[in-house]
Amino acid sequence: MNDIRRTLLWVVFSMSLVLIWDAWNRHNGGTSLFGPAPARPVAAAGAAPAGSAPSAAVPAPATVAAVPGTPAPAAAAAATPAGVPAPVVDAAAPQTVTIRTDRVEATFDTRGGDLVRMALVQQADHNDRSRPVLLFDRSAERLYLAQTGLITPVAGMSLPTHLTPMTVTSTERELKAGSNELAVRFESEPVGGVKLVKTFTFKRGEYPIAVRHEVINTSAAPVEPQLYLQLVRDGNPPPGESKLYFTFTGPAVYTEQSKFAKIDFKDIEKNKTSHPKEADNGWIAMVQHYFASAWLVPSQAPREFRTARVSDNKYSIAMVLPLGSVAAGGLKVHDAVLFAGPQEENKLAALAPGLELVKDYGWFTVLAKPLFWLLDKLHGVLGNWGWAIVALVVLLKMAFYWLNASAYRSMAKMKAVAPRVTELRERFKDKPQQMQQEMMRIYREEKVNPLGGCLPIFAQMPFFIALYWVLLSSVEMRNAPWIGWVQDLSQPDPFFILPLLMTASSLFQTWLNPTPPDPMQARLMWIMPLVFSVMFFFFPAGLVLYWLTNNILSIAQQWWINKQMGVLGK
Repeated sequence: MNDIRRTLLWVVFSMSLVLIWDAWNRHNGGTSLFGPAPARPVAAAGAAPAGSAPSAAVPAPATVAAVPGTPAPAAAAAATPAGVPAPVVDAAAPQTVTIRTDRVEATFDTRGGDLVRMALVQQADHNDRSRPVLLFDRSAERLYLAQTGLITPVAGMSLPTHLTPMTVTSTERELKAGSNELAVRFESEPVGGVKLVKTFTFKRGEYPIAVRHEVINTSAAPVEPQLYLQLVRDGNPPPGESKLYFTFTGPAVYTEQSKFAKIDFKDIEKNKTSHPKEADNGWIAMVQHYFASAWLVPSQAPREFRTARVSDNKYSIAMVLPLGSVAAGGLKVHDAVLFAGPQEENKLAALAPGLELVKDYGWFTVLAKPLFWLLDKLHGVLGNWGWAIVALVVLLKMAFYWLNASAYRSMAKMKAVAPRVTELRERFKDKPQQMQQEMMRIYREEKVNPLGGCLPIFAQMPFFIALYWVLLSSVEMRNAPWIGWVQDLSQPDPFFILPLLMTASSLFQTWLNPTPPDPMQARLMWIMPLVFSVMFFFFPAGLVLYWLTNNILSIAQQWWINKQMGVLGK
């Protein structure tokens, strides 16, 4: 009976892991283990839709109310409706302006003042460590932009958009020593009697960019413009993503009422998004592993949230804010923040309510957040993320010491009665009912619970799975060294030393456990750790270090209990 239960538990546990992994892959756009890879539309890199200017990354508005560049899928190729003047676009090739600070190298396009490239100079690219991470990019391989502009519900009226030519009026291009701020200012010519001025202010040591929009009404009549803040990118995962685990890439919306909502590119493609559409608070973001961008509006004011398919494999998310009436000759000023950088949880939480949720822990957020808090405190004391991981696992094992002790005592008892159970199986192999009765008698006499070794371990699993997601999601692990050969906890061990040690520890732990009397089950008990360990050769070193530490501490406790109960080596 015990053997059957143990086998069933192993099968259920293994299949649960496989099914959860497969569901996670499919949820995040990965390939299912049980079906063909989903088709993903791919457009010619950098190609502009028909009817747009040669250098425009996205098309002109499809309807009066739509944010430029975010038409509905059915209208993606539609021409500008009659009565709505097309955005003013110069015939000359666009110019770019590059700004350099201690944190970023940002390139703007003078057409619309778009942010078309941003290198995070303090974050090394994993594929080529001589280069920094590129977040925003407009190249043949990738599209990821931050855009702003004005729209109006008034039919037949055009205002400055992200396609409108602008002039750079600031002269500084580099944050100089002794200076804490660097601003770049763009001005448009009047369009529809409205002039738009954009000012991007970078601060030393910070990733958030202060963005001020000045709307100047040069006409003789009042206007009611709406400001849109949008992010546009292709639907491909970031370069260098692991094939063994998948993290979310795509837009996200946050409001105080609906909280954090991720939006799949495939839902935008099908026009089946279910995110909040209106609120008087909240922000929008584009999320990927370790990094994110987000438009933040500190003040409480009405806003709309819009998503759209721009063209093949290109999507946008926008926040539209009515600015109210601007009198003739009047001025309206709006301040926003564009965050573009690493998902440093504590700093994100200080920027805007809920912004730390772009660091996605999924279902285990309620456990993962306090675990990261503790991990961060340990790092503050130890000064090394690798040793902080080791210390955190030690603390968890201490917290669950008595629960583990109960499980290991149950396993030790099972190991002690294993010879008697084997003898029973041989004696009553032709009388299964009597064999089960005799086995249950032995369990009662020895006070053995066949499930006693499993249930305490299952109770701890949510905590260790939550810690797994903490280590997988934390950008702090990038380029963080531990000891010797491990110089980046977010990358696989270059010499596979940690995975080999983890495999050895898993096999040793199997030896400590009760051996099933059935030869097939016994072989399965040895094969499963080997199969499970294969993936760890490709997992980040920080994750392997966490599992290895957990194994070593479990072995030490189980060894001691087995020795106390006199079953060591049996």
